[in-house]
Amino acid sequence: MTITKDMTIAQAIRIDTGIIPILMNMGMHCVGCPSAQAETLEEAAMVHGMDIEALMNEIEAYQASR
Repeated sequence: MTITKDMTIAQAIRIDTGIIPILMNMGMHCVGCPSAQAETLEEAAMVHGMDIEALMNEIEAYQASR
């Protein structure tokens, strides 16, 4: 299944736990906090001052390499 920026962090992690290190390395340390249940990847990127396209490119590259 493809991870999209409109998925919650929790949904994305359920699809592929291998993205956790990507999120952590990009400064998104909220993977286990309650916000992860309701906040989309795009919303979290905005809150953390991250470029959502850069994050999605990292996730897509990781998934393509598997």
